[in-house]
Amino acid sequence: MSDSRKWAKKSLAVSLAGLFLASAALTACSDGSKNNAASGEPSGSGASAGASQSAGAIDHSKPITITVFDNAANYQGEQTGWYGKLVKDKFNITLNILAPQVAGDQLYKTRTAAGDLGDLVIVDNSQLEELIPAGLVMDMTDKIKNTKYLSQYVDKHFKPFNAGFDKVNPEGKIYGLPTFEADTSPTTFSEEIPYSSPIMPWDYYKGVGAPKLNNLDDLLNVLKQMQEKYPKTPDGKPIVPITLWKDWDGGTGAMENVRWVSNWYGYEKPDSTTTIQLNAKGEIVPIIDDNSMYKKILQFYFKANQMGLVDPDSPTQDWNKVAEKLTNKQVLLLWYSWQRGFYNSIERGKNGDGNVAVPIADTHLIQNSDAYYGNGRAFAIGAKTKYADRIMEFMDWLVSPEGLRYYVNGFEGFNYEKTADGKFQLTEVGQTAFQKNTPVPDEYGGGGYQDGQSKLNTMIMSDFTYDPDTKEFYNSNYWSATIDANKTVLTTDWQKTYNAENATDYYLKNKMIDIVPNINTSLGTDSSDVKNKRSQISDYVKNTSWKMVFAKNQAEFDQLWTKMQKDVEGLGWKDVLAADTVKAQKIVKMRAEATASK
Repeated sequence: MSDSRKWAKKSLAVSLAGLFLASAALTACSDGSKNNAASGEPSGSGASAGASQSAGAIDHSKPITITVFDNAANYQGEQTGWYGKLVKDKFNITLNILAPQVAGDQLYKTRTAAGDLGDLVIVDNSQLEELIPAGLVMDMTDKIKNTKYLSQYVDKHFKPFNAGFDKVNPEGKIYGLPTFEADTSPTTFSEEIPYSSPIMPWDYYKGVGAPKLNNLDDLLNVLKQMQEKYPKTPDGKPIVPITLWKDWDGGTGAMENVRWVSNWYGYEKPDSTTTIQLNAKGEIVPIIDDNSMYKKILQFYFKANQMGLVDPDSPTQDWNKVAEKLTNKQVLLLWYSWQRGFYNSIERGKNGDGNVAVPIADTHLIQNSDAYYGNGRAFAIGAKTKYADRIMEFMDWLVSPEGLRYYVNGFEGFNYEKTADGKFQLTEVGQTAFQKNTPVPDEYGGGGYQDGQSKLNTMIMSDFTYDPDTKEFYNSNYWSATIDANKTVLTTDWQKTYNAENATDYYLKNKMIDIVPNINTSLGTDSSDVKNKRSQISDYVKNTSWKMVFAKNQAEFDQLWTKMQKDVEGLGWKDVLAADTVKAQKIVKMRAEATASK
């Protein structure tokens, strides 16, 4: 469901830096309807702030600070750096971000109990379904009609999404604007690599003979070989085959690092569920089932740790530490497609250096289509805010050509430039600004480029929306100039080895992937009883899962598993499983309908 980008883009500027294998994958979305909206104002912080409203309609003379409750954020505090300066200069707004991923899930409970979540809120669908009847979010239906850019997405995107909340929103009013919406089609998959698949450094993999990988045991063996041959980076930093982190487990109900690797074998965990996995056939499997993919991947990590392949920092490190290691090429196995962007660049690609997809023969991936209707979260305006009009103006700008270019690609003239044919290409600085945290000119706010990026860490319309000026995606990987530049030693060697244009092409040709319609809708809210049981079970499963990965031997692993199966039953497992099964059945039904109407 939220396959495309719910967690990702934990650093969205990866689209600047993930310059690998961008190729003819654009043909996959040629049937998508391009956004023919009129072009926005030219890039630059000097553009008029009130572009989305009638001239002079909003007074920007008073500086304001808006509190942003943001489930997507990995950062808490005031937005600083170049993006902070940009928003301040254009709107006289300072963003103060509250992040449950930093402060903990209790933050949501505390603030909703107090009756004020924030001025601008970015929440999960299940939370939005609670906030609407509680009167904690504003009806945006009338306000959005007067916007320049958001209004263009009402009929095809916002209305269908809000209609899914019919139990709490029978009139279909617009309370939420879903995140990461693509402007392609509901069944298109545009990306050149699946969201989750095995990814490794190409030069290291070739350095140990590039053996064919038939299964996970083969993967562990090749990781061991690479670890022995490449124990440290050129500057002496230790290289780890697998690195894990806890701080994304959050409200997912299980170990997030297990969740996404399960996708390699065709099972996903639908958003707002915690007890099940679902495959493309619509089969629902409890995660505590002895034959579940959840257990299989736990066993994989356990065996990896027994072989000395798991980063010893894993139990204590957070995502930021992992990102640092990815930037330094200290990790041998990646699984999120966007993780490549922390290291890959065109210049490195010219030397055959970069992280690439390395398929495993017995895998059969499950992949959601483009997030045409969004991906599991939504922007909303807090009901008690005093700044509704200014927040609406800000959100309208976020989906404008200018707003999207800044968010996705940075500054024209610094990160990218126009070509003779009116399209865009990355500058030399722009190719590595994210990885190198390149200093930003003082005129733009100074500081490091990565440090100063938007800490919202999410967007309404995604980078798989067409720029009306260039007729290309905002995602720089899919610019024609990037595609040409990416014809490097790395790319061509990979293509020759696998006889495919890119990873998606390979998996499709070899019938190793199921692409399922992306479903983004209300799946209902838990009763207070189920909610309490879910919370207890989730904490238990997450804690036990980590213990299993680091168990001293197979006997302890098995003992922990058996004990977990028994203990969660006593915590109300059957009730939570029943609720999740109903949610999954709705997804299965809607996928069947989407496929039938394709």
